[in-house]
Amino acid sequence: MDLLLWRHAEAVDSFPDEQRELTNRGRRQAQSIAEWLAERRPKDLRIIVSPAKRTLQTARFFTREFEVEPRVGTGADYRSLLAATGWPDAAGAVLVVGHQPTLGETASFLLTGQVAELSFKKGALWWIATRQRAGVTQSVLKASITAELADGE
Repeated sequence: MDLLLWRHAEAVDSFPDEQRELTNRGRRQAQSIAEWLAERRPKDLRIIVSPAKRTLQTARFFTREFEVEPRVGTGADYRSLLAATGWPDAAGAVLVVGHQPTLGETASFLLTGQVAELSFKKGALWWIATRQRAGVTQSVLKASITAELADGE
């Protein structure tokens, strides 16, 4: 299984939190990662998105076909995110468009076995896959890219 974790792009600081919109910079960030991902899109990609406005706006730069999933929303933790994705047994790949600290906690747990406050830049994407080695399931970081790198800045 492949798990792609995409943090929403930069959003305005306002309330209520669920209604925060992308800034102009955030729209550019989302577009850059969407273009990078479109060239590398895995087959059988399921896309789940937090119900927050900024995540919906981020995801729409890539596709309009996704599931809105509260288990990856602003109040989520790594356990609910993994349950929503079916990690590690789901077939194909799942893209989650979500939030900090949940994405960082998830990546930390998958890559180290420990939950830590790993930081994701706004708009960044991390791609983690499973593999079998000597009968043991391992998590492998396939890619980590920021919007600035995807844009060539």
